[in-house]
Amino acid sequence: MANDIHIELEAAAFRQLLEHLQTHTEVQNIELMLLADFCRNCLAKWYAAAAAERGANVDYEQAREIVYGMPYREWKEKFQIEATPEQLAAYDAKLKLKVAP
Repeated sequence: MANDIHIELEAAAFRQLLEHLQTHTEVQNIELMLLADFCRNCLAKWYAAAAAERGANVDYEQAREIVYGMPYREWKEKFQIEATPEQLAAYDAKLKLKVAP
């Protein structure tokens, strides 16, 4: 497969992932972190880092707006639910496993 087609396919899949996450606002970032070890904010950080590597001027907040489909503050007000104590405990346990020798 030609490299340009490969890149187009990756970009299309990424756009579909963003659309899916923007449509499924009921899926909370803490749930994504617990199940998949990444969330919307991770995607935004990766996007901003990729932009910086290529000399493009996209900061983290701009990247979050691209990932969330709206300003993060607005998404948080509309859709974010406070994480439960159980979710936070599970996340803390997951973090401890990452740093364990």
